[in-house]
Amino acid sequence: MKILSWNVNGIRSALKKGFLEWLKKESPDVLCVQEIKAMPSQLPPELLYPDGYHVFWNPALRPGYSGVATFTKEKPLAVKNGFGIQRFDDEGRVLQTEFEDFILFNIYFPNGKMNSGRLQYKMDFYEDSLKYFLKLKGKGKKLVICGDYNTAHKPVDLARPKENEKISGFLPSERAWMDKLVENGFLDTFRLFNQDPGHYTWWDVISRARERNVGWRIDYHFVSENVRPYVQQAFILPEVMGSDHCPVGIVLKFK
Repeated sequence: MKILSWNVNGIRSALKKGFLEWLKKESPDVLCVQEIKAMPSQLPPELLYPDGYHVFWNPALRPGYSGVATFTKEKPLAVKNGFGIQRFDDEGRVLQTEFEDFILFNIYFPNGKMNSGRLQYKMDFYEDSLKYFLKLKGKGKKLVICGDYNTAHKPVDLARPKENEKISGFLPSERAWMDKLVENGFLDTFRLFNQDPGHYTWWDVISRARERNVGWRIDYHFVSENVRPYVQQAFILPEVMGSDHCPVGIVLKFK
């Protein structure tokens, strides 16, 4: 099963840049997209009902902001929006789809760069999300948590760590939460296969950073440790254009 995750920075913008053609060509079993910035009522039928896929939407209440969607070939056993915490759920940041072998989370974690209030919101979201994951993990569930985490975990995960030590996305408090995620038995799938620097998933558009590969790795698939035996591959697709992020993926084999 191939699962891709991509912050599309506007699903309508991505559609104009060949999103559906790319989806057909890449043909993932599941695609999780973040930052859709649209309500389903604003989208054309070919996006709402693409050939071969069930699509589930969780838009933000605020127009043109945030939101996630999950495209899946296999119909999930259950679908749930959010964590049940209104101040997070109003922003359309979480889609949970349950399959026979695992539970998949598609999450657009908050960005803390705007101000101290948003940074606190991000940290609260981090803490409550981990509690939610641990509750399921404690029941023996297999979890796959993909999306835009909005934090580079280690110095190897961004091109210029020294210059960004005081910038949200690489703050000690944000990185400490990712340490905590790992300490609680969740694995960064990409680093199971590749320890090298220079692999990024987001680049600043204004400075044309992508052309120089001056980027950040902030999009991940973390899995609970009981999923590790089934992880066959983990990869980044930096050649895929259409957003300031690129897709990231894993391949799972349960049978």
